[in-house]
Amino acid sequence: MIKFDIITIFPEIFNSYFNESIIKRAQAKKLVKIKVHNLRDYTKDKHKSVDDSPYGGGPGMILKIEPIYKAIRSILRNPKSEIRNPKQISKSKFSKSKTKIILFSAKGKKFNQKMAKRFSKLDQLIMICGRYEGVDERVAKYIADEEVSVGDYVLTGGEIPAMIVVDAVSRFIPGVLGKHESLEEIKGSYPVYTRPEKIIINKKKRTVPAVLLSGNHKKIEEWRKKS
Repeated sequence: MIKFDIITIFPEIFNSYFNESIIKRAQAKKLVKIKVHNLRDYTKDKHKSVDDSPYGGGPGMILKIEPIYKAIRSILRNPKSEIRNPKQISKSKFSKSKTKIILFSAKGKKFNQKMAKRFSKLDQLIMICGRYEGVDERVAKYIADEEVSVGDYVLTGGEIPAMIVVDAVSRFIPGVLGKHESLEEIKGSYPVYTRPEKIIINKKKRTVPAVLLSGNHKKIEEWRKKS
């Protein structure tokens, strides 16, 4: 089983996606475990502030390091402590061979199938979802193991990337998809058809390729490789 821990200021966003279909069944079977952590729970002021204005000026607000640091320590069950000098935070305090901490960032490494498979070998994946104008850079330097981007575009936060990573990584966990052959890299990618055999679209008859109706599995396999 792999455990996903997601740190966010919008925990409700995940409810719908993680409680449907394959991800829901994977959790029920105890193949994956997902826990969403509200970053505001790790603040100490009455307003539960998680952001502040940037040093040096500039637009927008920045997610603060203190609540993120406390959230990570809590998830990893490390002793509680105050940050006296964030520059002295060492990643070695957090690193475990089967645990990885990632921060979603537009300047991070591109997430792909190879990375998803690598993450699937872990026992625990902790994801920090950025928001606003960014995250205090010391999180990337001293806490996160990797910065990850899901594409060449900018999103309003790391919540959608977190869903993408959970989905892509979960597919590699034995039993999540039901059949090992369901993995795209195993079966390959090719055109698929189902009933009805014939249909009229824009006044033209569109049919299923005859080879798929032939029952000749060798020819079907050859067709799929060529398609």
